[in-house]
Amino acid sequence: MDEQSELFTKKYYQNLETAIEKLPLEVRSELYRPCAEACVQEFVLPFQRKLFEESNGDLDTFFMKAGESKFFFADVQEPGHIYEMGYPVQECLCPMVSSGMSNSSVHCECSRQSILYVLKTLMPNKEITIEMIHSVLKDAKECRFRVTVK
Repeated sequence: MDEQSELFTKKYYQNLETAIEKLPLEVRSELYRPCAEACVQEFVLPFQRKLFEESNGDLDTFFMKAGESKFFFADVQEPGHIYEMGYPVQECLCPMVSSGMSNSSVHCECSRQSILYVLKTLMPNKEITIEMIHSVLKDAKECRFRVTVK
């Protein structure tokens, strides 16, 4: 791709995300979900499935094990119910962001959807909600999400 085409593509994608940011959460979720699900298939889902199985489905143990990883951090806020997890880095790990295609915090919906997808895959009979607490794309030092399991 030549430089002019690359600049056009970046600007197009950034304009698209500006428009997405104005949409209701349910619509943003639907737009980012397919990419989120595809993104976690190769590494994240198998890694977390293994941790979940090693934890015998115990959520507190699972989140503590996830927090021991160099890829994630996780804290038990309310045993069996509320957890916080995220990525212990000061830059976004998404290739769309690192390539310069995206720089909007609305793109964090993809990460929220990936966490939701993994946890719903591991616990299909549970009601799970994910809330973004803060993000490196909003000038935080880490990306942190609150996980509520009912």
